[in-house]
Formats: sequence, C-alpha cells, structure tokens
Amino acid sequence: MNKSTHIKPYQSEKSKKEQIEAMFDNIAHKYDFLNHFLSLGIDNGWRKKVVKELQPYKPQQIIDIATGTGDLAIAIHKKIPDARITGIDISEKMLDYGRKKISRLQLKRNIDLQIGDAENIDFPDQYFDAATVAFGVRNFENLQKGLDELYRTLRSPGVLVILEFSQPASFPFKQLYNIYFKHILPVMGKLFSKDNSAYTYLPESVQHFPHGKKLADLLHHTGFKKVSIKRLTLGVSSLYVCEK
Repeated sequence: MNKSTHIKPYQSEKSKKEQIEAMFDNIAHKYDFLNHFLSLGIDNGWRKKVVKELQPYKPQQIIDIATGTGDLAIAIHKKIPDARITGIDISEKMLDYGRKKISRLQLKRNIDLQIGDAENIDFPDQYFDAATVAFGVRNFENLQKGLDELYRTLRSPGVLVILEFSQPASFPFKQLYNIYFKHILPVMGKLFSKDNSAYTYLPESVQHFPHGKKLADLLHHTGFKKVSIKRLTLGVSSLYVCEK
C-alpha cells in the first residue's frame, strides 16, 4: 500500500475517504477563494494547460474526477463546447457550490455534477473518451484502485490527464517554496477556512505522494501505454498525459 494512504487530515479512526469527504465539506464555503488566493492565481493557468492537452483528442464524453466546485469542468467546456462533461466528487457540499456556478453560467446541458467515488466509478467499461483529475489522485484512499477505475472506464484510444502537486528541486526556489508551503500556507488556510487540519494535510500529503517518474511508473503498470510528464511552475505541480 502506498505510504500516502496513511496521511489523513484528522486524528480520527475514520477511513481516509471519510476524512477527505468531511474535510472538503468543511472548507467548501472558502475553497474557490483559497485556491486562487493561496496559489496567487496560478491554479487557473494550470487548468488551462490541462484543457490544452485534451483539445487535440477532440473528446466528446469526458469524466472529471474529484471535480470539486467544477472549475476544471467549466474550463474544459470553454474550449471543447460540444463535449458532455460528467464531474464526480465525494463531497456533496463542494458539488452544491459547483452546481450553483454551472446554473449561473447556464451550462446544465453540458456539465453534470454528481456524487461519485473515484475508486468505484458508476459507469460502464470504456464509456469515456477522456478523463481528468486535478489535485485529486493524492486524496485517493487506494491509489492503484483509483487508477484501475480510470483505465477501465476509458475507451481505447482514450486519454487521461492528471494535474497534481509535485516538489520543486532547484535551489533556492525549493527552499523558499517549502517555507511557504509548510509554514505560511497552513496558517492562512486555517485563518480563512476555519478548519484546523485541512491546510496542514495538504503539504503532508504532497510530501508523501509519489510524483514524477514514480507516478508515471504506476500509470504504466496500470496499463497506460504512453505517459508524458510536464513540470509546471518550476515543479510546484506536474501534468501527466496518459494514453490508453
């Protein structure tokens, strides 16, 4: 079992999945604000890069795993307007905020947000042309099971694009980033979200999650025949483009 499985938001006997659901329910009211504020707005540019990777494949049926409040699904629709996008998440409160945005933008015909578990996707084999996961695979309780489900529900040919935090390696950016990520971000996150643990869990989960070649090896092991890695913002996050 991957070590990241043992990193949980709270000191509780509940499973990681239950704790992740509770955490996102707790911070849903400030999630969008904190995403943009704590990343200095860079998160929007990262999502655009996900969409750019999808566009050449011209997918018509797309699943967005751990969709949260739907920001990535909305960004995909802007560039691939004919696609039908299904977003799933385990947090009902996050989805509620997302549905309000989608209703306000009049995108209900294009984007459907629903409760769903990445490790037990309620769709048939080879149903989707493309799958996306933005900052979600790190939160899977069983990483391999989640990757297997993504592979199962993708058509062949199909594409999976993962956006996930990684770890900068170059001096002095690595040191400055670690100060911000481990000390400043948790304090700011706690101040605004009122959740004592959510933004402490974030750097801990990133530190223990396999990134770069380690995650690429897991994706190859899952069955994806081609996996490319693109480091973003000096390695703060990485894009994994995986073909089936």
